[in-house]
Amino acid sequence: MIRITHRIAIDEKEIEEQFVRSSGPGGQNVNKLSTAVQLRFDVRGSPNLPDDVKERLEKLAGKRMTLEGVLVITAQRHRTQERNRQDGLERLIDLIRQAVPPPVPRRPTRPTLASKRRRLDDKSKRSTTKSLRGSPKDRGE
Repeated sequence: MIRITHRIAIDEKEIEEQFVRSSGPGGQNVNKLSTAVQLRFDVRGSPNLPDDVKERLEKLAGKRMTLEGVLVITAQRHRTQERNRQDGLERLIDLIRQAVPPPVPRRPTRPTLASKRRRLDDKSKRSTTKSLRGSPKDRGE
């Protein structure tokens, strides 16, 4: 089991690994070895994630989520399979951890009276400055 939080853990069997050719560093090996890893995690089908976390995870994943609800993470930063596997797993865990806390609801605020007055004063100053830029006949003199 991979521990995400103190109450959420996912089974290693839920994560599919597939090794593909990497486009990253590796010199001549990049053409011969499959060092990049694609991790696939079925978010909608996971029995270990609460429904609210699944919804937030789908929004966070964006383009990495397929239409079927499978999260695909490709890791190819490193030259070895093992480091790419570890990197992909860390990125998956971080993404799930970001989805765990519920978003803080927005509390509507109102501008203070002083800030309203400052805004109006600045506006009138700008108006005066701009009117002084014209020719004297524009000002009615």
